[in-house]
Amino acid sequence: MPSQASKRFEIFDNPNSERDYTIHIRIPEFTCLCPKTGQPDFATLFLDYVPDKLCIELKSLKNYIWSYRNEGAFHEAVTNQILNDLVQACMPRFMRLRAEFNVRGGIYTIVTCEHFAPGWTPPRPVHLP
Repeated sequence: MPSQASKRFEIFDNPNSERDYTIHIRIPEFTCLCPKTGQPDFATLFLDYVPDKLCIELKSLKNYIWSYRNEGAFHEAVTNQILNDLVQACMPRFMRLRAEFNVRGGIYTIVTCEHFAPGWTPPRPVHLP
């Protein structure tokens, strides 16, 4: 069955929920429409998260991202909406979404937003010699 754009996520149980670890996802083909001109906006999304009990299934993430292709949205709004939807779907310990939009009129836009679960403390960084 062919893939379809969808606002629904599939999730699965985190196979190592006893440990903090980071999932890094690069999404180089995000598109939406400029709400002022209707012209396409292109971005690469960088999603980093520390799962708690649930993880996001990647095909459903792809279909979710695809669902924005014909929607008008300001960069700031769409980045925060995507983060909100992802947090609601999997309730991670931590999640960061960075959207690097392609140049438009000589201006590059990068929007970064974050979520911290209540009570979660990031582990201390390890500095190796």
